[in-house]
Amino acid sequence: MDWWKMKPPEIPLHRKHQPAPATKSIKKNRISPCLSRVIVAIVVWATMALMIAIVGQWEPTPPTCVWPTSCLERTHGRDHKATNNARRVNHLGGSAASPPVLLPQRVYKNNGYLRVSCNGGLNQMRAAICDMVTIARYLNLTLLVPGLDKRSFWADPSDFQDIFDVQHFINSLRDEVRIVDSLPSDFNKSANVRVLEMPPVSWSSEKYYMDKILPLFRKHKMVHFLKTDSRLANNGLPLELQKLRCKVNYEALKFAPSIQAVGDKLVSLLKRGPFIVLHLRYEMDMLAFSGCSRGCSSEEAEELRRMRYAYPWWKEKEIDSEKKRLEGLCPLTPEETALVMQALGISRDTQVYIASGEIYGGEKRMATLRNAYPDIVRKEMLLTPDELSPFQNRSTQMAALDYQVSIASDTFIPTYDGNMAKVVEGHRRYMGFLPTISLDRKRLVELIDLHQNGTFSWSQFSALVKRVHSDRLGKPTTRRVIDQQPKLEDNFYSNPQECLAPLSSS
Repeated sequence: MDWWKMKPPEIPLHRKHQPAPATKSIKKNRISPCLSRVIVAIVVWATMALMIAIVGQWEPTPPTCVWPTSCLERTHGRDHKATNNARRVNHLGGSAASPPVLLPQRVYKNNGYLRVSCNGGLNQMRAAICDMVTIARYLNLTLLVPGLDKRSFWADPSDFQDIFDVQHFINSLRDEVRIVDSLPSDFNKSANVRVLEMPPVSWSSEKYYMDKILPLFRKHKMVHFLKTDSRLANNGLPLELQKLRCKVNYEALKFAPSIQAVGDKLVSLLKRGPFIVLHLRYEMDMLAFSGCSRGCSSEEAEELRRMRYAYPWWKEKEIDSEKKRLEGLCPLTPEETALVMQALGISRDTQVYIASGEIYGGEKRMATLRNAYPDIVRKEMLLTPDELSPFQNRSTQMAALDYQVSIASDTFIPTYDGNMAKVVEGHRRYMGFLPTISLDRKRLVELIDLHQNGTFSWSQFSALVKRVHSDRLGKPTTRRVIDQQPKLEDNFYSNPQECLAPLSSS
């Protein structure tokens, strides 16, 4: 059996049914037939209620991995004392089912209205929404339903309700913050309202928002954040704020029913056996803006350069592709990815789902990878044209489908550490430390070059690749903190350790 294939584990002791404690014997009393029937009815009703409660609360333990070196052994489960813990987690939507009874609404004096325009792709916006909810809660603001990016490279016209279940979002956070889809009518009619538009400072602490931002709300009543990416620090925040970020991400942000239904079908089709999701970040925009052109023809490299120059907001224009590759700052090519997967011991008959947009170079660039792994599939291959048509030209909704499949997979392998890689890795940790292989691209390109120039044999190369990644498999760990360099430290959403089981758990 391959190292990444699964076997069901034993149920943990705390989830096994325990026998009821012995009760003291009682004297038998004479009971009328009528009273007996009432007692029996009560017992039957109570038993049924108990069974329903047990079924509703039961949550399967994630499966364990099997690998000869045991490097994929994981600590299962989340911290059941954490405020973000959902008793029933929907792996497709990443959230708990809507509560049958509305949560009690938190009552507080409203300090103003926060409007946000999220920027970036799906996962950058997803993390930003979590941050904006947390800021609104901390400052006692009323949050308007977030606006999504429609003007960036992807030009997706989708609104919040096209991606997420907006009512679930509002209801799940009733006990934390007030969220509305529009301003009150009297607010719109007020002549004294002056809306301030601004981008908050990136990687800021809660003190910045209390000292610098809250006074702006008292003056203007409404502030519009024009950018939302990475506006809250990874580390150093109060524990309750970190846990709220998790609550939003894993409970409140549930995909819209139209997306969830199709994602559900994709997962069921893939579940015919174990499958890997390969987030092959090798689209044209990625290569153009990163300046990575390894394996491209001179014509393709020039096309990528022209695209980079066509966007004035992209500051870095002249880029040394090979230098960036050796620094580990380029996504792996499809050819490099095939070598790495083979070196990790992933067998040829493995089912591999490609989670990405259109691969630059098309099937020509995919030939080596497909030859190594013939059972490669994409959503376009698994869904009918009618099923896929509602998502065409909606890159954010397409990414949502890939997200659902990614968190449901047996193993997730991203070839670049972008926003999707980070957010999916963190989600899989939250679901029970499911295997995510975080590729060390700097070491890998060095090893690949040494293998291809004959320095290392295949067996040496494979052993080194496995050794390099023995501690990069999504197991419990602490985030790396780099003072004054938040861009270089571990992202909160890749490892939300405050919301996970303690490292000492087993």
